[in-house]
Amino acid sequence: MKALTYHGAGHHRWGDVPTPVVRDPQDAVIRVDAVTICGTDLHILKGDVPEVESGRVLGHEAVGTVSEVGPGVRDFAAGDRVLVSCISSCGRCRNCRTGAYGQCSGGGGWVLGHLIDGTQAEYVRVPFADTSLYRLPDAVGDEQALMLADILPTSYEVGVRNGHVGPGDTVVVVGAGPIGLAAITTARLFTPSRIIAVDPSSARREAAKAFGADVVLDLPEATLDTLSALTADGQAAHVAIEAVGVPESVELCTRLVRAGGHVANVGVHGRPATLHLEDLWIRDLTITTGLVDTTSTPLLLDLLAEGRLGTEGMITHRFGLDEMPTAYDVFSRAGETGALKVALFRR
Repeated sequence: MKALTYHGAGHHRWGDVPTPVVRDPQDAVIRVDAVTICGTDLHILKGDVPEVESGRVLGHEAVGTVSEVGPGVRDFAAGDRVLVSCISSCGRCRNCRTGAYGQCSGGGGWVLGHLIDGTQAEYVRVPFADTSLYRLPDAVGDEQALMLADILPTSYEVGVRNGHVGPGDTVVVVGAGPIGLAAITTARLFTPSRIIAVDPSSARREAAKAFGADVVLDLPEATLDTLSALTADGQAAHVAIEAVGVPESVELCTRLVRAGGHVANVGVHGRPATLHLEDLWIRDLTITTGLVDTTSTPLLLDLLAEGRLGTEGMITHRFGLDEMPTAYDVFSRAGETGALKVALFRR
């Protein structure tokens, strides 16, 4: 089969690799019908994730059809249409039993496209199929479902939920790429009084408006004084969500929240960031990080099926699966191409 493989920082290749087979009783092999590229994949290609070995098939988001299941799989059968989540869960370890699937110590967690071969291929082997796949209702199309593989649950859990967004809050989202737009979308579920998006790209600021941001700011405009002037009580944001993954955006978030506020880091970082504790220690800030657990995926899937969660406009570019190199080029040059999310489909 064809797949996109990693070959060290700056190098990837679309070519022939062995078709995956069932190895363990809980495995399922999925025919990939739709797949996307994540900003994390770009971090991998930059060398920011050293655990990824040369030759690894990348990708951790897909929608597909079950091709084969192992003898230990009870809930899925060949022909089922499923969402392949970015997180795999053994369902038995201590972390999984408390819902911390992203920290699975039984062989799961973020393994697809990281520690085992991933989804940017014609077929993918998914471990722990019963606890790692989601059956898709007919009302949810492939393109919609792709947004539930990673960006919506990640933004909701690591950004909105960890940030304790609540009714009446002022929320600032730094970074209006796909993760930032998903954070805006899911923050709106909690009726904040105002959502402010910060991004240097005019195209992404316009996208943020379309997804529900009340105010958009360029980077030079994102100051404490500006934020304070936009709130009813003049005290800046209750919550700042970092959706970029660079040191400067973390530091900016800590400057834009009020005393007692929350900074929720969602971005994937490849360089150290400085926390200015000489300024922050007295402000009662809560700073959270996290890897998504995907505990919210069933809820978000229900909202999507009922038309309560919009994903229209997130995918800006569409390709055939065999156009993977072109899709990577377009996605990696988002500032020039205007790409948000790209989607690739089996033809």
